[in-house]
Amino acid sequence: MRSLPLPLALTARISPVAVLACAGWALTSGPLTSTQSTEPVRTQKSPAPSESAPSSTAVSKTYAAAPAPCTSVAAKTVTSLVPGAKAAGKEIPSTDTTLRRTCSWNALKGYDYRWLDVSYELMDSDEAAQASYKERVSDKSGGGAVPGLGNEGYSMVDLTTEDKQQTREGTVFARVANALVVVTYNGSDFETKKAPSTDEINKGAIKAAKEAVAALQNGRKS
Repeated sequence: MRSLPLPLALTARISPVAVLACAGWALTSGPLTSTQSTEPVRTQKSPAPSESAPSSTAVSKTYAAAPAPCTSVAAKTVTSLVPGAKAAGKEIPSTDTTLRRTCSWNALKGYDYRWLDVSYELMDSDEAAQASYKERVSDKSGGGAVPGLGNEGYSMVDLTTEDKQQTREGTVFARVANALVVVTYNGSDFETKKAPSTDEINKGAIKAAKEAVAALQNGRKS
């Protein structure tokens, strides 16, 4: 944009000032100032403390930290569900161990392979955990409710086949207040190419989930 010549630039900057000055003179010296208004001055009432906006309060969470997942399932349960696995398990690295922790056990004994995962996930509130639970359950059709497992529990079993090898996997979801417990348990037989029965996988996953829920409730942190 081409700049204005100096005189015009000064005029452009001074003109608004001159207009305001004239307006100010008219207000202070004009006929309207000769009579004073009898209208009483009203001041705005300050809100009483009780009328002020309510302050936000932190939501109380039943569980503030995820428990150690590798001690959530009894050693005898691990050895029965995953023969040949070390009871200590292996914790999976997490970006925030306060909010999510997972332990994994897996082993191949002979031709039988088993894998067990136990995860804890913490939400900001019971409502957030309930919404997450419902979303996950809705994505897992073909399962059913597990009575007595936390506030609400659900299990399902899937069978997959790859290169004629079958693998059957059970998944259990449980919500306990603002926490979610997720257990996955699967198995394969590399000799027969067959998978364990639905009943075996489902019962094993539910057993591990019940122990994981109990570990969460017994080690509650507020």
